Order: sequence, then structure tokens, then C-alpha cells
Amino acid sequence: MTRDTRHTAHDSGNCEEIWAIILAAGESKRMGFPKMFLEFDGITMIENVMTNVKMSQVDNAVVVLGSERERLKELVEKTSFSHCYNDSFMDGMLSSVRCGFRYLPSNAAAALIFQGDQPFIPAEIINQLIEAYRKSSKGIIIPVYNNKRGHPLLVANKYFKEVERLDPSDGLRGLARRFPEDVLEVISGEPGILRDFDTYDEYLEEINKNA
Repeated sequence: MTRDTRHTAHDSGNCEEIWAIILAAGESKRMGFPKMFLEFDGITMIENVMTNVKMSQVDNAVVVLGSERERLKELVEKTSFSHCYNDSFMDGMLSSVRCGFRYLPSNAAAALIFQGDQPFIPAEIINQLIEAYRKSSKGIIIPVYNNKRGHPLLVANKYFKEVERLDPSDGLRGLARRFPEDVLEVISGEPGILRDFDTYDEYLEEINKNA
């Protein structure tokens, strides 16, 4: 992992900072072209995700870059967010998750992990997860819609180092499987926590649905 020297996380006096890690490093192989730049409501997919995070109670955010690094960095730099570069992005999503966690400052209390291709997770859902974390003693908070677990996943700082020990074939979900007693599911009425876009046909279906 490398960092841009102009975007460095600094410790502050707040030991309860909630961070967002936004994953935008993938190659979009199934899409066939960089899906982060697909438009929804006049702005790109990744900008939708960043806007939702910015409108929430999240204190700080870092966007993990890999493929299309320079183009995406231009979008990130329009915000107050930081970014880091995962030079191992071709190794899969978990490598980007680890990159994001390594970037976090020591005073980060917890982190929410967002996929860059999920533009329909509103700030209200993000806030609901943060509030559930603060009111409970649980260290892994997961939103659920229609009995299915979605994103973002909130992880307390006691598990940051555990992310390094996860099996890449299992991914971040392996954390919940390893520590099921510390998982809190938050029931949500928002289907957007499950909605992502892997193919262009899925994108067209969404666009035509709202036409």
C-alpha cells in the first residue's frame, strides 16, 4: 500500500472517530470497463457513494484506489476525503479492505466498509448502523434486508488486526463467521444495502426501471 503525501490520516483528540473505507480499486472485469464512472442521477457511481457517506455521521473517510487510479483520484480530491493506493488490487477485494484498514489512524473507533458499486445506501442507513454500534456492546454490525446481510459492514477497532488474518477466499464476511457472538444484525427497510452492479445489463436494468 502507498499513500498520497497530500492525503495523510492524522490522529486527533477524538478517540471515538468513525471512519468509512470506500473500496474503488477493482478492475471491473465483468463490466468490461470502469464501472465507477457509470452515472446515476447526473453523477458517477463512486460520487454517489461518497455523497451518501459525506451526508452521514461518519467522521472521516478514505477511498481505496487501484485500477483507474488517476481518474478516480480527481473525483476524490473534490471532497474532503483521503485516499490510499492498493498496489496489490489485482489480488482481490480483501487486499483493498486491508489497505483501507492500514490507512486508519490509531484513534479510529470503528470503520464502515463500503463497496464503490453500491450507490443506493442512504445516509439514514449509515447513521442507523453507527447508532446501533454506539448503543450496543457488539463489535461487528451488519444491516439486513429481507433476511439477507448487506453493506456496509461496521467493524470495531478491536478487530482491525484480525482483518490481516482473514482468508482471501472468505473475504471480510469471514470476520462475522469467526466471531458470531459479537455480531449485531440491524434490520433495514432499504433494499439498496444489497444492490450492486457487476454487469452493464444490471446497470441498464436499473436505469430503465427509473426512466
